[in-house]
Amino acid sequence: MRIAILSNGNANYSTKRLVEVAKARGHEVKVIKYKNAYASIEKSNPTVSYKGEDLAKFDAIIPRIANYMTRYGSAIVRQLEMQGVFSVVSSIAIVRSRDKLRSMQLLARSGVDIPRTIVSRNSADIDDLLDKLGGAPVIIKLARSTHGNGVVLAESKKAAKSVLQAFYLSNEDGTNILVQEFVEESAGTDIRAFVVGGRVVASMKRQSLDDDFRSNLHKGGEGTVIKLTEEERKMAVKAAKAMGLNVAGVDMMRSARGPLVLEVNASPGFGIEKVTKRDVATPIIEYVEVNAKRRNKKDKVGA
Repeated sequence: MRIAILSNGNANYSTKRLVEVAKARGHEVKVIKYKNAYASIEKSNPTVSYKGEDLAKFDAIIPRIANYMTRYGSAIVRQLEMQGVFSVVSSIAIVRSRDKLRSMQLLARSGVDIPRTIVSRNSADIDDLLDKLGGAPVIIKLARSTHGNGVVLAESKKAAKSVLQAFYLSNEDGTNILVQEFVEESAGTDIRAFVVGGRVVASMKRQSLDDDFRSNLHKGGEGTVIKLTEEERKMAVKAAKAMGLNVAGVDMMRSARGPLVLEVNASPGFGIEKVTKRDVATPIIEYVEVNAKRRNKKDKVGA
């Protein structure tokens, strides 16, 4: 099978692992720097080219789209879908998972438990807003934040109002701002469940090493092996399904009222392999092997 991995390059650990496993299983695999690919759009002839090569010749693609390249990366994936190329992660799933407001709405609609969340453009309503969330402290975040950036803990009503006003003033592109309840019993700790094809293949707990309320490994958090409860396992699978993601990193926290889903990542890092010693690359390639063969090339995804 011919597999293309859409990535920023060969140096990325997740890309290396996917290439290693795919080759070991006898596949022809190539890494495509999608930011250097280009789409030709014309009537009845959508194409994507990379260094003069038509990417439609591949049987499947594995998108590893960076957050800052979401719009362009998802457009390249969408163009390949239009050509009938099987994609492990769909372009629409990538786009909606990157918008925190949209993803929260989709998760809530699907019956997935999430922290109480409010979106507002008026900092004058802070009193009513905080009452709905049970009072300060609260978490304030940009809808397009990633790796813990653009996320602030406001410990008082006064601080919350100041942060919201600052976000509104500096938010020139109109990105939505979310205000969420602060779950004290899980501060600085969360759980990452790696889901492939409707099952959890690895899970870890991430813990902040200082007083930071964020547990992201990118912020210096430490990962340790954890065994999920049956409820957490089902919640992770349900969250990935709600987002339409066949491969996903589902971030959850343990609260007094049960597991709460924080975020669903469309391009989860493979650092979980180093922490858990569990192989997550092989299940992804296995998923490609089974599902790429089932695709119907006549079913082309609409724009």
